[in-house]
Amino acid sequence: MTPQALDTDVAVLCRDLLRIDTVNPGDGGGPGEREAAEYVAERLADAGADPLLTESAPRRANVLARVAGSDPGLPPLLVHGHLDTVPFDAADWRYHPLAGEFAEGCLWGRGAVDMKGSLAMTLALVREWARTGRRPRRDLVLAFLADEESTGEFGARFVAAHHRDRFDGCTEAIGESGGYSVPAGVSTGDRRIYPVAVGERCTAWMRLTATGTAGHGSRAGADNAVATLVHALSRLAAHRWPTRLTPPVEALITALDGILGTRIDRERLESEAARLGRAGALFAHTVRNSAVPTVLQAGQKVNVVPGSAHAQVDGRFLPGTREEYLETVERLLGPGVAREFVNLEDAVAADHSGPAFTAMADALRAEDPAGHPVPYLMSGGTDAKTFNRLGITCYGFAPLLLAPELDYPVMFHGVDERVPVAGLAFGVRVLDRFLGGY
Repeated sequence: MTPQALDTDVAVLCRDLLRIDTVNPGDGGGPGEREAAEYVAERLADAGADPLLTESAPRRANVLARVAGSDPGLPPLLVHGHLDTVPFDAADWRYHPLAGEFAEGCLWGRGAVDMKGSLAMTLALVREWARTGRRPRRDLVLAFLADEESTGEFGARFVAAHHRDRFDGCTEAIGESGGYSVPAGVSTGDRRIYPVAVGERCTAWMRLTATGTAGHGSRAGADNAVATLVHALSRLAAHRWPTRLTPPVEALITALDGILGTRIDRERLESEAARLGRAGALFAHTVRNSAVPTVLQAGQKVNVVPGSAHAQVDGRFLPGTREEYLETVERLLGPGVAREFVNLEDAVAADHSGPAFTAMADALRAEDPAGHPVPYLMSGGTDAKTFNRLGITCYGFAPLLLAPELDYPVMFHGVDERVPVAGLAFGVRVLDRFLGGY
């Protein structure tokens, strides 16, 4: 692919967004989303969408807009995505994460898949409609949001609370992490799987604190806060959560049975996921709960026993298991460790047999006749949880055609994140079909 591929609007939009630093360290700091929000608002204004740029705190900016549809009798559809990205270590990357480098047919940079590429597709489509005079079938409510990579306090939660009227009438939404291509396997020829998210696991981000007696490092004590916390984290990390098959995961596995021409053993899901490779990865992390230690903080000097130690744990649990999950966490932590929630949210669920899912699947198949759309449950979470509390049914649908060697989920928050320019163009066409006809 030549550099002329960057002449397309979606490629330019994606490249420009990648070059804007919107890293969210999760502590309320960072550069903020203001510059990216201004860029988005200007492009929407050019398309006649009359955007509202609203700050929840200095430089923590969101953009809301509405695109009129051809059938005002239909309820509006929310299209949401986030402007912020997670931190990076540039030394680990082939190209600087803020360079927006074009190489090997891809645009490289932090946020390429999570999710500035998807934002660029939405912007490009709205701008194309403005140029051609075409319109979506129903009104679209567009939300370009801050702070999804933390709790959403400065983004989705803020606009839901302070601009609630903007979402009046919305009954359904599409957001990130769905509609991307996954190779079906060597025995299936050119067939591709397109997982469309119909739900998410619940979120339980926890901050743990152990306290003990401070003192000299040369004198062992029975109530060492660091030791107490480390033992608790070890128990938590080693725990084997039971396997459970929720309805959306059962629907996915049933679909995979037919696509792959195999019978997936429901009693051996972990080993079956490993056997099926990328297809198996679609359910590998959604058949059980999890509690993953991610942050550990204690002490300042090697010969000083600190009086407290702290950790953070990324907890996720399946729908319907909340009480059991929290009770198990308490038991594993044991005495001497206090727990508080950074973020606690229930799961979201959507109908994989309804007209919205059917329309998304039809749009994918129209652009890729070898594609097989399937429902799936996300292992992580998105701003959908906030909008679900407004009564909006949320799907993960940001369509993208990927080369077989590009593992989309692995690039989330990973090194050398990149998105193919041709895949972005594919996504614009799929969104055009879906939003134009649904």
